[in-house]
Amino acid sequence: MNTGRTDPVCSDIPSAEASATGDAHPAEGSSRRRFLAQGAAAGTALAFPLVGGAQPAPVKVGVLHPVTGALAYSGQQCREGALMAIEDINKAGGIASLGGARIEALLGDAQSAPQAGAAEIEKMNEAGVSAVVGAFASAICLATTQAAARHGLPHVVDVGVADQIVERGLKNTFRFGPGYRTCAQVAVANLHVLNTAAGKPAKSVMIIHEESLFGTGTANLLSRELPGYGYEVREVVRHANPTRDFNNIVLRMKSLNPDIVIPANYYNEYALLLRTMQQQRVRPKAIYSVLGGAASSYKFLKEFPEAADGIIDCNHWFNPKDRRSAELRKRVEAKGLFFSYELFMTYTAMRLLADAIGRARSTDRAAINQALATSTFSDHFMPYGPTRFVDGQNLGAQPLMTQVSKGDIRVIIPRDYREVEPVFPLKA
Repeated sequence: MNTGRTDPVCSDIPSAEASATGDAHPAEGSSRRRFLAQGAAAGTALAFPLVGGAQPAPVKVGVLHPVTGALAYSGQQCREGALMAIEDINKAGGIASLGGARIEALLGDAQSAPQAGAAEIEKMNEAGVSAVVGAFASAICLATTQAAARHGLPHVVDVGVADQIVERGLKNTFRFGPGYRTCAQVAVANLHVLNTAAGKPAKSVMIIHEESLFGTGTANLLSRELPGYGYEVREVVRHANPTRDFNNIVLRMKSLNPDIVIPANYYNEYALLLRTMQQQRVRPKAIYSVLGGAASSYKFLKEFPEAADGIIDCNHWFNPKDRRSAELRKRVEAKGLFFSYELFMTYTAMRLLADAIGRARSTDRAAINQALATSTFSDHFMPYGPTRFVDGQNLGAQPLMTQVSKGDIRVIIPRDYREVEPVFPLKA
């Protein structure tokens, strides 16, 4: 899905593919010089209002996502979330402590590849950004945060759930949402509560995951957690990205006949897997996702309502009782887009960064890193406790459990955010 959006505050960065391969287009050098010259001209303004109404210099922020390649839909959703947040911040007066300085987005395309994401970081660093928000996929975030660390460049991770991202001692890396270890533990504990309450009808599990850091790491965590609760993990199946045919995997599912199927993959593969299960009439006692790429997706629900019905997911989700989430959803849908976790997670990540820049009272990278490290950001609609970063991870973050119910996605756990009672197991 292409948003088709252009934004007057955004500057184009030369192709990451050319930089990654070393085969730069002949025009790239002049384009790079022109880009840097424009940035230098903008940087001549002082970062506070001048007599006569001169505007302070904009704060350059890199917005880096995979907007082409296999992860393009999710990357485009992330980019839209960042741009909507920047629009709201600038409309509200910009960064007040910097005299109302506006945020200027420098857009980058990670091309669904870690090396391309790292190459974009180098370009953004050369262009003089003060910080970066991105880059959705765990494997890409692992590369981009490492590249940014070489320059002391603050990097706010919007989605990437692999815990390795925040376990390397990088002082520039900050993830506001929960990692996959937390999500897996919450998911398995809640599965056991639901199954026990229902009389323990489910005893066996099959895990199907994509091959990258996100899917493999999530599957490994689940494989370790589930037996401790008495579940038999009958098989763990890995698939490539992209995968265009799940018939053999679903045939294998039929032969194993697990009570619970747990998918851990990105949107396209998740949707195709569930559609194939529907076509082959495979209906386990539960489809219980952990960070499912389509399970908590209004897009999937609209396109494949029967396949989506009843799915439970442990994932990033907004506070349904906060009116701000409903207001943003209306704006997103008015654009013809879906209010997906990619979009609202990146929207919130950008607001977190803007809050830190405001408290730093500076565009200096070290000052912004320090402001992020001591953040108590609370002006958001996520169901989190107080923000407290330890080694770059927000310990106040938590996932919610949702279920597709009566044509909508509703929170079922925890009770503080519950909208409907959970249904477990599913009807045959």
